[in-house]
Amino acid sequence: MIKIKPLPPTSIEELQQRAFTLAGKTLYQLALEQGLCVPTTLHHAKGWIGQLLENALGANANNLDQPDFTSLGIELKTLPINAQGQPIESTYICTAPIPNRDPCFEQSRVWRKMAHMLWVPILSLARQPIKHRQIGTPILWSPDPLIFHDLKQDWEELMELMSLGHFEDLSAHKGKYLQIRPKAANSKTFVRVLNHEGQMISTVPKGFYVRTLLTQRIIQENYIT
Repeated sequence: MIKIKPLPPTSIEELQQRAFTLAGKTLYQLALEQGLCVPTTLHHAKGWIGQLLENALGANANNLDQPDFTSLGIELKTLPINAQGQPIESTYICTAPIPNRDPCFEQSRVWRKMAHMLWVPILSLARQPIKHRQIGTPILWSPDPLIFHDLKQDWEELMELMSLGHFEDLSAHKGKYLQIRPKAANSKTFVRVLNHEGQMISTVPKGFYVRTLLTQRIIQENYIT
C-alpha cells in the first residue's frame, strides 16, 4: 500500500523534526514506509532519492519554480557523501535562464533556491546497493554574508557571459562556488540563442550547480568531526 503523502510542514521546527526522524534510516526502509520499490540503478531514475525525501517530508512545490517548501521558503537538497563525510558530486540547483530574465542576483531563481536550504546527507559507498544507502543528520542552512557575496559574484560573471552571447566561454571551471553545466533530458536537446557576433546558434540547455567546495564547507561547519 502506498503511504499518503503528509501535509506540508507549517513551521521550520516541524520540518526539522520530520527530517531528524529520517536520520539513520536506509533508503529501503524509507521506501518501504511509502510503499515504493527502490531502483537498482539511478541511470534512468535521476532524482528518485530527492523525490523520496520530498514525499516523506511533505514538500509541495512540485514542478513550480519555487523552493520545495513554498510557505517556508526552504529548498530541499540531498547530498551524497562518502565514508569520510565528503561530498562526492556537485549539486544541481536550477536551470539557467536562456535568455536571462532575472534582473539581479537577489531576484534570481538561484537565490530563491539557495537563500534557505535543508541539506540531507546520503551516505553513498562505492558498489553499495542503492537500497542500503543511509540518510544522515539534516542541516538547515543559509549563506553567511561572505558566501552570499561569492555566490552573487559567481552568478553575475556567469550571467554576463550568457547575456553577451559568449556561450563558448561557459565551462564548469568558471565560478568559485557556482558553476554552469549542460542540463538536458538527452544529448539531442538544444535551444536557439544569439551569440556575441549576433548569429543564431544552437546550444544545450544549461543548469546552475554548486561545487563540492561549498558543500564540504557546509558539512565541516555543521558536523563535529
